[in-house]
Amino acid sequence: MSFSFWQKCFTWGNVFAIGVGLITAFGGNSILLELHNEGTRQLITNGTPFSSELLKLKNFLFGIIGGTIVGFHIILIFISENSLKSKEAWAWKASVLGLISWFLIDSGCSLYYQAFHNLYLINIPAIIMLMIPLIMMRKDFKL
Repeated sequence: MSFSFWQKCFTWGNVFAIGVGLITAFGGNSILLELHNEGTRQLITNGTPFSSELLKLKNFLFGIIGGTIVGFHIILIFISENSLKSKEAWAWKASVLGLISWFLIDSGCSLYYQAFHNLYLINIPAIIMLMIPLIMMRKDFKL
């Protein structure tokens, strides 16, 4: 498959991630995040429903996390549709290093706090979705 195909896969993967960020920020208690919320309830309260205070904190944190997800992936879309498309090596390196740093920090915290649900529901699918196109484009860059 061509460079153009993988570059567009990377862009559309980031569009999808923006959707996840918006759902996280504005629909964090919806059915779309129920598996994640259930994992968090099991971790924090042994499965009992969140108190109103704890739910307020979770919703606040999901707003911050969702906004960060949206902002990060908007930047990656601009990189993909401009400098990555032009095969500028810095764009590939920045995309890879940004994703790897997010994955290692977020996954490390998830492992430390035993939030395994965050790994298999969010982190692993996201890193696979976004790193495969970058790996497939690597040969097209002078690194």
